[in-house]
Amino acid sequence: MIDPTDRGFTLADGLFETVLSEGGAFAHLDLHLARLAQGCAVLGLPAPGAGEVERRMEEALRAAGLAHARAAVRVSWSAGSGGRGLDRPETLSPTLAVTAAPAPIPSAPARLATAQVRRNDGSPASRLKTLAYLDNVLARREARARGCDEAVMLNTRGEVACAAAANLFWIRGERLFTPALGCGVLPGIVRGRLIAAAAELGIAVEEAAFGPADLAAAEAIFLTNSLIGLRPVAELDGKIVGDSRLVDLLLGALGIS
Repeated sequence: MIDPTDRGFTLADGLFETVLSEGGAFAHLDLHLARLAQGCAVLGLPAPGAGEVERRMEEALRAAGLAHARAAVRVSWSAGSGGRGLDRPETLSPTLAVTAAPAPIPSAPARLATAQVRRNDGSPASRLKTLAYLDNVLARREARARGCDEAVMLNTRGEVACAAAANLFWIRGERLFTPALGCGVLPGIVRGRLIAAAAELGIAVEEAAFGPADLAAAEAIFLTNSLIGLRPVAELDGKIVGDSRLVDLLLGALGIS
């Protein structure tokens, strides 16, 4: 039971990671723990011990009966109990909570809708995987209400930032495009791996600020995160989106069938 005064619960003062487990093997756990530690440094939190995190992850899988399944293991790390108010106590006792749930592979390409909810690119939290995901929740809810699977989020300057729960890429003229981190983008684990894989394949990658018109002109669009890997997009704001041979090349480079 989480303490009702826990700052993660009352103020979203903390971070989380979602790690893919396949048959009990954690995909790229070292990269997830490194990102968690980097986020802790920004927030002024001590980082959890890697050994303890992995042990708790294994326990969560067993408790959920998912040790041999494809599962999403969520690691939440909060500032712990701190009474009322914004100021943290002088001595922190962070809370580690780990859960596991089934993670089926998406059965079809995604349909996207551009949400009215904006990504706050001016906040350092936009580049961290913090516990504060309400804007993402509202954006996804808006997309669902429009009959779509996922939302495209623009930032406060009207630039394309990301999806509600994924990084966003598109292809045009044999080049790969993705919003720069400065647009309010989380440095996704698969995002980083995909950019590196594209470089090895000789595919030009442009990380910059782009407007909605740039995304709308894409020949192909896809989403990335640690659970879906690379998911093609079939529709953007009611417009059919095409495919590209580069998608298959990138899938192969990432080892995704």
